[in-house]
Amino acid sequence: MADGRPDRALVAAIREELAAIEPTRACDRRAEAIGLGRRRSAREGALARLALRLARADAVGEGVVPGTADPDAFDWATAPDHCRLAWLRGRFLAAGSLSVAGGRTHLEFVVGPDEARLLAARLAELGLPARWRLRRGRGVVLWKRRETVTTFLRRIGASASILELEARAVSQALRGDLNRVLNADAANLARSVEAAGRQLEAIEALEAEGRLGRCPPLLRAVAAARRAAPEASLRELAEELGLHRSAVQRALDRLVRLAEAGSAGGAGPAGPDRESRPGRSPMTDGPAAAPGPLA
Repeated sequence: MADGRPDRALVAAIREELAAIEPTRACDRRAEAIGLGRRRSAREGALARLALRLARADAVGEGVVPGTADPDAFDWATAPDHCRLAWLRGRFLAAGSLSVAGGRTHLEFVVGPDEARLLAARLAELGLPARWRLRRGRGVVLWKRRETVTTFLRRIGASASILELEARAVSQALRGDLNRVLNADAANLARSVEAAGRQLEAIEALEAEGRLGRCPPLLRAVAAARRAAPEASLRELAEELGLHRSAVQRALDRLVRLAEAGSAGGAGPAGPDRESRPGRSPMTDGPAAAPGPLA
């Protein structure tokens, strides 16, 4: 189930809308009748009704009986565009299939092997280039781009159903964008939680070893802010401390490195951090750190 109605119901609505078109020009009715080609029976009710209407139309009485005509009998080279589109409408109803499942749009014509190349060339003339290939002895002309499919369907007469198809595509695109944003936010949140956990473990380790109190004032202030607000973001910590976000990030990274170096059993003198030098931030105007290197 997608937006509005099930996929199959939407495809059926598009075909019914196309089959219900009644061309006002006799030449268009004849072109559509030829486009229907040779069909033993019309399994779709809408297509059967179309064939009956065309058979009763006076202008189709020139030796063209819907369901029995040869599509090659249509003179594409000299026909105006409105007749070409009527012929294509008949070809789609007779030999075309459409799928809109899973957010993907796929339209193909299954025709004779000799017609496939010709049909692809004719579509290209109308600015609708399509791929074609042979499949189990049959010719297949196909599109997989939603924009091309909707353009073709609109040009051969679909309108109301195409609006629903396009609205569905917009809705799916919006959902996709929203999911990407939500996934990115979730990934960022997970990384932030993991980083905050490492930072808190480092702060606890430094305090347990008696090393946190010998850190520069900036590191002690950032450590205290992190312990007071474990869930806070870097931006929130920076606003609380009156520092730049980058300064808070560097201080937390420094605390983690000090703890890791201590756990490895080889921490050297800490020395003053760049963040704790005079003039770098308001947090440096505190009492001098206790003498002696950090072990």
